[in-house]
Amino acid sequence: MIRFKIKELIAKKEFVEERRLTIGEVASAAGIHRMTLSKMINQRGYNTSTENLSRLCGYFDCRVEELVEYVPDRAPSE
Repeated sequence: MIRFKIKELIAKKEFVEERRLTIGEVASAAGIHRMTLSKMINQRGYNTSTENLSRLCGYFDCRVEELVEYVPDRAPSE
């Protein structure tokens, strides 16, 4: 499964800028609908477009590897 590391990037940006960021502010600045960003943050396995990934990378000034990570699915319990 792909996991978005948006919360981590928001926390890092908040630390650097010494201020709080809202999801709405990030969405607006990145040009992404707030609901889409919220789903990327909170919904496991959410599927989004490469355009949204590109916009977030531009906003956070990061590489795509810093925005997403692959997490292997857990094997079902037997």
